Amino acid sequence: MRALLRRLWFYLLAAYAAITLNFFIPRMVPGSALQNFLAKMNTASLTPDQLRALQAQYGGGHQGLAGQYLTYLGNLLHGDLGISTSLSTPVSTVLANDLPWTIGLVGSATVIAFLLGTLIGVLAGWRRSGALDALLPAATFFQAVPYFILASLLMLSLGFYGGFFPTGGAYDTGRYATVTPGWNGPFIANVIDHGALPAATVALASIAGWIIGMRNMMITTMDEDYVLVAAAKGLPRRQVVAVAARNALLPSISNFALSISLVVTGSIVTEIVFNYAGVGREIFNAAQAADYPVMQGILLVVTFTVLGANLLADIVYVALDPRARKGA
Repeated sequence: MRALLRRLWFYLLAAYAAITLNFFIPRMVPGSALQNFLAKMNTASLTPDQLRALQAQYGGGHQGLAGQYLTYLGNLLHGDLGISTSLSTPVSTVLANDLPWTIGLVGSATVIAFLLGTLIGVLAGWRRSGALDALLPAATFFQAVPYFILASLLMLSLGFYGGFFPTGGAYDTGRYATVTPGWNGPFIANVIDHGALPAATVALASIAGWIIGMRNMMITTMDEDYVLVAAAKGLPRRQVVAVAARNALLPSISNFALSISLVVTGSIVTEIVFNYAGVGREIFNAAQAADYPVMQGILLVVTFTVLGANLLADIVYVALDPRARKGA
């Protein structure tokens, strides 16, 4: 517990640093959020008080950068992420609409890649130089291909030419829509159909790391003394492998948290390629429109997600490793 509390202080400091960087980085982008907002509306109808309120929120007037930073911190403490300058909608509403799509995409793809990669790695390490080792070159190839190229290849081969999956969007829309959004079977099936290629892109790009890492750890762990003693006592082979796999899994737990940031980055590129409804496409549109509030809100959510995943990994690591609990 003491070890986790010490780590918690680190995460709080990292969160504050992320909040600060989240404020300054978008303001380094050329363009003015206030000018972009005023260009989209009738400024003649604005009163002086309304104009001053907009200047305080988006920067401008006599309020300097330090004043904007203090205002930003105050609003953040009250859960106010501001108003989107390009959509004229609260950022919290934008995130509420986009986050479920990205969480569903990244969550399902990451869990599938982790479970399959770990299982294949355990089996490949247990039966080294076997048939499963033939999967390593193919998996490594997919990991080496950049996200946008892999997404484009899957979209062209399985979507555009093959016709097996839709090539864009999160579900059918427009005049050809055959489903009604909601918690019903046809709509859920349609969403899964549209999300198959984006999820496959994220999973294929990350599964090789889990396979190789788990295989190498299993090979090393199977030669440890405690595993050899367990085998010498006559324990069933499956039970011996389970003991080795539990200890070999510890580095993968740590790497899982570190990989979340890469998976989130890859999902952003994937959403842009597939025009998939989510925070990836939204942050791309916000960057083009110099929409600071939306960029800040999305970057903040992504950063807190990575920090939360690392904290959760620390908790799981302590729960699985008695040595960590003893050291705490």
